[in-house]
Amino acid sequence: MGKITLIIMAAGIGSRFGGGIKQLEPVGPNGEIIMDYSIKDALKAGFNKVVFVIRKDIEEEFRQVIGKRIERIVEVDYVFQELDNIPNKYKKKFPNRTKPWGTGQAILCCKEVVKEPFLVINADDYYGGKAYEQAYKYLMRDTKDSDKLNICMVGFLLKNTLSDNGGVTRGVCQVNKERMLTDIVETHNIVKSDKGAQVISGDSSIEIDIESEVSMNMWGLRPEIFGELEEGFNDFLENISLEDSDSEYLLPTIIGKLLEEDKVEVEVLQTKDKWFGVTYKEDKEAVIQAIKSIVC
Repeated sequence: MGKITLIIMAAGIGSRFGGGIKQLEPVGPNGEIIMDYSIKDALKAGFNKVVFVIRKDIEEEFRQVIGKRIERIVEVDYVFQELDNIPNKYKKKFPNRTKPWGTGQAILCCKEVVKEPFLVINADDYYGGKAYEQAYKYLMRDTKDSDKLNICMVGFLLKNTLSDNGGVTRGVCQVNKERMLTDIVETHNIVKSDKGAQVISGDSSIEIDIESEVSMNMWGLRPEIFGELEEGFNDFLENISLEDSDSEYLLPTIIGKLLEEDKVEVEVLQTKDKWFGVTYKEDKEAVIQAIKSIVC
């Protein structure tokens, strides 16, 4: 059996691990963090390599908190998502940039160490064991006869991904009867409402169907995607203006564009597992209780 890799996007983790950084706060009965459960579920499903996407300035602390422990049970690689990891001609264009470049760049940073099918997840999201099993089965398929990029997304119902403590950003999906993705729109500030959920923008709000399927950045991809990511990132950097310099190169937006260009086929996998995560610090207690119901 060849390699099937789990990529964990963790570059957003801050450097003060002892200061209450949400992704590294213990949520399990023995001090486990969410990544412990994600990796456990992935290894059980069949994944046999883990790549952590982090920043260089947190490498030493990250290895101490989780890296060295995981290195004892599975092959581990580290890649670094940095602000200056962009083509030289663009570095002078954004001298004051402080915000990360987004999930698209995070995955692009992995191109030198990932040569096999891979699954992408967020560091602070718990997806459930069945999600990894389905993604693994998908990534084991042979796609040599296809003239398009074949990828998958594990979809979750919007109602199961909302926070009681504020707005969230979700990739809202359109899925056809064959379970293929036809459109995805990165949607900001979705909050719970009396009728279910609504999108807040300035002084206005629009109701949104809580039964909508959404992306939680759990994508099953293959190395061929790196070429598209690299070309798209160059276009992104070329066209972004200084006035819009906080914009990010995001996977849902990238894949939505590839869908429009008819370059990809995206199968949306269904799971009955409930997603949970720490969007806000106040979400932590709900996650602790959810973990307790699973492991106790």
